Amino acid sequence: MTLLFVILIILASVILGLIVLIQNPKGGGLSGNIAGFSNQFMGVKQTTDVLEKGTWIFGGLIAVLCIVSVVFMPKNASTGVEDRLNQATGTGIPAPKPATQPATQPPAPVPAPATPTPGGK
Repeated sequence: MTLLFVILIILASVILGLIVLIQNPKGGGLSGNIAGFSNQFMGVKQTTDVLEKGTWIFGGLIAVLCIVSVVFMPKNASTGVEDRLNQATGTGIPAPKPATQPATQPPAPVPAPATPTPGGK
């Protein structure tokens, strides 16, 4: 399933790149499109409007595919790598040895406080 998302993201990225390269570099940017009046003449939309919409659609599609693909990714990515490595080499990865607990000594006894002597000495 991850491979499907990778292919779709790459395909949408290539199409987005082509759409951006097709656009006229002297299109005027935002200053030429105030309220959208420059792209319409007698009710007919020019190609720049279609290319602009395509840019937004494919840019949004890439963003949505990237966010949704996280749901289908395996939770523990290292397990998949270890399984592939085991299949490729035919050997298993040794399990880590459990950590040994250091020997603890009981705390040293606390000396009893000195009792005051009568007369202050």
